[in-house]
Amino acid sequence: MSKAWRLIVDAHDVFWNMAMDEAMLLLRNRGVIPNTVRLYVIKPSAVTIGYFQKIREAVDLEYITANNIPVARRITGGGSVYHDEAGEVTYCVVADTSEFPGDVEDSYRRICGVLVRAIGKFGVKAEFKPVNDIIINGRKISGSAQARKGRALMQHGTLMYNTDIEVLANVLKAPKEKLKAHGVKSILERVTTLSKELGRKVEKDEVIKALIESFEEELDIRLVKGSYVEEEVKLAGRLLEKYRSREWLYRR
Repeated sequence: MSKAWRLIVDAHDVFWNMAMDEAMLLLRNRGVIPNTVRLYVIKPSAVTIGYFQKIREAVDLEYITANNIPVARRITGGGSVYHDEAGEVTYCVVADTSEFPGDVEDSYRRICGVLVRAIGKFGVKAEFKPVNDIIINGRKISGSAQARKGRALMQHGTLMYNTDIEVLANVLKAPKEKLKAHGVKSILERVTTLSKELGRKVEKDEVIKALIESFEEELDIRLVKGSYVEEEVKLAGRLLEKYRSREWLYRR
């Protein structure tokens, strides 16, 4: 019989979401919360940058300031991400590391397999490209990043179903060497969305339904809708100060 995991679906601002992802990692390590899949929308639209990135090299500060786009630094590595509230769903998996035996790449492959399956439900063939990308016809539609603490693993990532690619290209800075390695000249050529691939507007509810089904099928689990426990909300509230602070954002 499939194991039951908790499912949470919600929407908050970028700082609260990053604080909650970290809170869940810490509390899963302590055994306070169960294995959980969280599907969320970052609202309003915002940018997250990787833990190791220098903010000035990752985003166009002038553009985001002029357009009042919030930016948060993640505890996970990887590159900068534009989270479009009307075109992107973020997933977060928090689980005991025993659920994902093998090395880090094995765990990425297994969790990203969920995204590949979800995209397949729309009749689109996607593939996992190590370490952490999902691509369609050579274009990126999803990126993921991971952090571990003791016995717990937290992986979060994106699924762009209708992201405004023009805004994304204005917000993010991609190193020329990275673009060259992918054989493209601009970010516009590098990314895609489900809507773009299907030639129709994909709705958020379709994506969430496909993700829920795919998590259950790919990981052989049962997702049971639940809510946050008091400790999660309190810890996320304390961590919120860090994510909102200038010191954390400009630490590199």
